[in-house]
Amino acid sequence: MSRPPRRTALLEAKRYTIIYCDPPWEYSTQQHTTGGRTTGGACTHYNTMSLSELKKLDVAGLADDDCLLFMWATSPKLDEAVDLLRAWGFQWATVGFVWDKQKVNPGFYTMSQVELCLIGKKGRIPTPRGARNVRQFLSEMRGRHSAKPSEIRRRIEEMFPTQTKIELFARERVDGWDAWGNEIESDLAVLVKLDSTAKA
Repeated sequence: MSRPPRRTALLEAKRYTIIYCDPPWEYSTQQHTTGGRTTGGACTHYNTMSLSELKKLDVAGLADDDCLLFMWATSPKLDEAVDLLRAWGFQWATVGFVWDKQKVNPGFYTMSQVELCLIGKKGRIPTPRGARNVRQFLSEMRGRHSAKPSEIRRRIEEMFPTQTKIELFARERVDGWDAWGNEIESDLAVLVKLDSTAKA
């Protein structure tokens, strides 16, 4: 991540019924050392954010009265992820997707192999609905660090084909989606900091 998001022509007042995001979680052990060399670690690939920093982003200001939040979370971050979606004005709903990466990473307990996409809800489930038989589980080989399968975004589109959609912390532009992130030309300069007294 190199440059700050820039605003284009979209109005600040635009609201979304589908919000999709992969927060840049900060880990207590940011880098891993194996055999005397540093490997992996999210901070070696992009700028991470603490939970308190993420909570101060005005995601609530983007959400329509009826809105779903699809948010990626690694297993060690599940408690923080549920805390975050509530701080953004959503209620915990369910696990939307389970991604089997087809490769394992070392873990403190078991070998890590899956990542979860959680669903938070504000108001009612947006209508009109599309497909209701979309599968939760996806097995697809992982690609570059932190990149998520485009199939998940496609499944969300199948479930909610007509809704207004935005991807936060986006790393690429996708037709039919507005986007905000510092690796792309962003659609709007949202996610301004809330009151500095916001609960961390």
